[in-house]
Amino acid sequence: MARNRKYQSAAIRFGPALKAFLLCLFIGGSGLGYVWQKNQIFELGQRIKKRELQLEMLKRQNKNLSGQVNVLRSPPELEARVRRLNLGLAPPQPELVLRLVEPVAGTNLNQRQPTVERGGPMLAQH
Repeated sequence: MARNRKYQSAAIRFGPALKAFLLCLFIGGSGLGYVWQKNQIFELGQRIKKRELQLEMLKRQNKNLSGQVNVLRSPPELEARVRRLNLGLAPPQPELVLRLVEPVAGTNLNQRQPTVERGGPMLAQH
């Protein structure tokens, strides 16, 4: 005699419904993952753009500050600042300046002593 649906096992009755549910869950999860991933890509792009703009701003600022340092290190600016602050500094007398002459390449360093000259141009005596 044929069996009725009433006597079928629960696994056979809920199998197709479970498969449909899992398929919907997989498709929904995949869609949600796709949207989340696109959102992350967008946010990272915004961060990169913000950092690049910040880098350009810092490069411009660094260039401006380098220019200011070069101006402040220039001899005319230093002399003007010395006068403005009344430091009483003056250039050294030529006889107080010691000039060291580097040895010529290829000479034996033990035989030759560095030449020290006072004032005047740097001339090496051999």
